[in-house]
Amino acid sequence: MSTAEKAGTGTARTAAPVTVRVPAKVNVQLAVGGLRPDGFHDLANVFLAVGLYDEVTATATAPGEGPRVTCSGPDTDQVPLDRTNLAVRAADALAARYGIVPDVHLHIGKEIPVAGGMAGGSADAAGALLACDALWGTGASRGELLEICAELGSDVPFSLVGGAALGRGRGELLTPLEVGGVFHWVFAVAEGGLSTPAVYRECDRLREARGGGAGADAVPAPEASPALLAALRAGDAALLAEHLSNDLQPAAVSLLPSLDDTLAVGTQAGALAALVSGSGPTCAFLAEDAAAASDVAFALRASGVCRTAHTATSPAPGATVVRPAG
Repeated sequence: MSTAEKAGTGTARTAAPVTVRVPAKVNVQLAVGGLRPDGFHDLANVFLAVGLYDEVTATATAPGEGPRVTCSGPDTDQVPLDRTNLAVRAADALAARYGIVPDVHLHIGKEIPVAGGMAGGSADAAGALLACDALWGTGASRGELLEICAELGSDVPFSLVGGAALGRGRGELLTPLEVGGVFHWVFAVAEGGLSTPAVYRECDRLREARGGGAGADAVPAPEASPALLAALRAGDAALLAEHLSNDLQPAAVSLLPSLDDTLAVGTQAGALAALVSGSGPTCAFLAEDAAAASDVAFALRASGVCRTAHTATSPAPGATVVRPAG
């Protein structure tokens, strides 16, 4: 009997838990094309994984229990604890592919802001996928795991891969990028969250309000900035700061105008550059070095314009097993 077959019969409940650590991301460039007929937008999305991590632990449970999820950490009251949770959907998808009954308890220890534009839900999905793969011994290839990631959401493949990458299509078609050094960041966590679909809708509304149209035929095709990619290769923070961009930032600020104050405080405190991270509302500040990042974080915490601020470096590794089964 194969390992997967054993998992399906419930034998895997005797296996030791598997814990996977998975990083947040920041989009150093997010170029958004026009609205496609399928409701999505083409993207040129330059991802950097950063050293803020969630941990997902998969533990086999009794036969017939099915999947369940628990969560600890900040803002976990905003995390769904049913089968709509993206981590549970990842476990279900892997189980369905290999004919396994998904009797598993997933526990998510959160450090990545919830609904903060740093791909926390996507990170949890990638973490759950890798943890269940190890727990059940499916032997899935990297390509198979990435296929499942792409089915789950646009940011999930990068959460599995980490490092730095250019995402095309909806963001799921990844090309690894070279990074020549360490970049220092501060992330200001806002009160509450923003819905990613709502931010994209607002982006479309603002484009239409400007008179240019929001459709794919009215918006230039998104392209990665050669200067930004060169800055990453060189590990040059000052040059990278000149080319950070996020086409969703005006929409995020439109929905949550207080973000302007947060961006201003971090810039005045010495950040090289500031932008809304992804769909927001977390704001990202690029700093010259660790000491400058610490100063920016202190100023942000003291100002009252955000709930808290974290320092982190990039690039960071993708989803990684830190405590394997067996």
